[in-house]
Amino acid sequence: MINVPDERETLREIAARHECSYSTLRNKWSHEPGWPDPVGNRGRAKLYDPADVDAYMSKRHRSAAALEPELLYTAKELEAAGIGVKAGTIRADQALGRWPAPDDDSGRAHRWRGATATAALEARRIYRKAGKAGQPKDGQEGEDAGGGGEG
Repeated sequence: MINVPDERETLREIAARHECSYSTLRNKWSHEPGWPDPVGNRGRAKLYDPADVDAYMSKRHRSAAALEPELLYTAKELEAAGIGVKAGTIRADQALGRWPAPDDDSGRAHRWRGATATAALEARRIYRKAGKAGQPKDGQEGEDAGGGGEG
């Protein structure tokens, strides 16, 4: 669950709270239809209502499917449940040690409990194109990194 701040927030604060790339948020999502209008400014940075932003984000990004903790799922069933990871990726990650061993491998198909799959999904790495997490790319600094403000 994402904590919702009591105050208005800038795009950089929204990106940090939602664990997404600031540049993608600024250059792409904030220009899409449905993105909330700014409700004020803090210096040159535009401010947004967190509730409006969360409503937009919940429509734009599907959340991981709720899996029954004790039910066993094959890789195909996990994919079909809408976890956001394809069955082939699960099998490849398992071979590379990035996905847990199956809870049941007695039959032809390997099966994982819902709780095991959910824990594996929560531990997955978030990939970003920018430099190190929380640092602007190419040595840029400040809210208006990249020029032109926040859109």
